[in-house]
Amino acid sequence: MSRFDNVFEFDSNLNGTGLKVGVVMCRFNLPVCEGLLSSCIAELKRLGVADADMTIATVPGALEAPLVLQTMAQSGSFDALVALGAVIRGDTYHFEVVSNDACRAIMEVQLDTGVPIANGILTCDTDEQAEVRMQPKGADCAQAAVEMANLQKALNQ
Repeated sequence: MSRFDNVFEFDSNLNGTGLKVGVVMCRFNLPVCEGLLSSCIAELKRLGVADADMTIATVPGALEAPLVLQTMAQSGSFDALVALGAVIRGDTYHFEVVSNDACRAIMEVQLDTGVPIANGILTCDTDEQAEVRMQPKGADCAQAAVEMANLQKALNQ
């Protein structure tokens, strides 16, 4: 349904049937990352993405994720990708470097390849914040990946 008369509007489509989704999970802060992953996979399944249409790759940390996302995006095998990880503030400036550079690089991969990437790399001040956010963020990323894959397909028809 369109908000305006005589104006076409794409509907949100969360049907994951037939979509191929790749997930890159960072292993640094592993308990949080595993929580993100389990929530994401459960939501992808709920949306209709078949087990056989999901691929998971793990990397050491957030700065390694963009390279693997780029390789997956360039392969032509995926309709959408998801990046999952957790960067938790420490006592040094390293937090800002990792957070900013990982986010920037993920955005560059998405824009350079045209493959949507749902960015689920949490940037939190504390472990407790990350633990609270991991379940909802994992599911949100699954929904964003499916919606964006379907929108890209609709736009390209």
